[in-house]
Amino acid sequence: MPQTIVRSALFVPGSRPERFAKALAAGADAVIVDFEDAVEEPLKRQARDNLAAFLQANDQVRVWVRVNAPDHVEHAADLAFCKQRSGVAGVLLPKVESAAHVAAVWQTAKPIWPIIESAKGLLALEQIAHAPGVERLSFGGLDLALDLNLNSGTAAAQTFLDQARMAVQLHSRGADLLPPLDGVHPAIGDPDGLQRAIRHAYDMGYGGALCIHPKQVAVIHAALAPSAEDLRWAQKVLDASAAANGAGAFQLDGQMIDAPVMLRAQRLLALAAS
Repeated sequence: MPQTIVRSALFVPGSRPERFAKALAAGADAVIVDFEDAVEEPLKRQARDNLAAFLQANDQVRVWVRVNAPDHVEHAADLAFCKQRSGVAGVLLPKVESAAHVAAVWQTAKPIWPIIESAKGLLALEQIAHAPGVERLSFGGLDLALDLNLNSGTAAAQTFLDQARMAVQLHSRGADLLPPLDGVHPAIGDPDGLQRAIRHAYDMGYGGALCIHPKQVAVIHAALAPSAEDLRWAQKVLDASAAANGAGAFQLDGQMIDAPVMLRAQRLLALAAS
């Protein structure tokens, strides 16, 4: 069964096998061994060999793999690697721009998290979201800003990126996918900025984020943790629902409680339990 709640997905370069165990011990909900951006071109094949050796020595480990992009010379070899190894839980697909890109990855029979990080990807969102094998979408804001020639850091760029985030979340819900993941926060030494970014994405319906350093994991989890007040409210709602003997709607403290409100209470408690 897939892990429904993924708050943090931590990248570790496939070319740095000495970091694999450290990444797995960081407390992230998912660890992604990166064969793409974090690996120099001459080391692409070595990255696969590194992970193969690690998985063979640690047969209980499950990791995700970010394969090279569909037009990269190593893409097919990456997919074959993922298909052959039970230790690969799923595939993070970068530079996805069509349902056909997803279909090629689905031959691995592993769940797929496409990264939406280009104008073409945004325009094909509906087809990508409904493609077989897609479990959740992820958002690549840095590459998207570059592709669209946005002036990063400006209010205008933020407006555009938020509209793109909204589209990713909208199509995620339309396709009944798990909550999407926001992109990485590149400033490792900026926990306050990371916290604000995570809360912003959460308020837009995102379930968590990709991250690039172990110390970002705790910041992400803290940013997504429901407050004590929220948890008291959620438990009170569920307790009142049980006392109402299955009533579809009832009043609590002068407020109408119905199915959507109860679902929000359940989600808050589930998030806290994670």
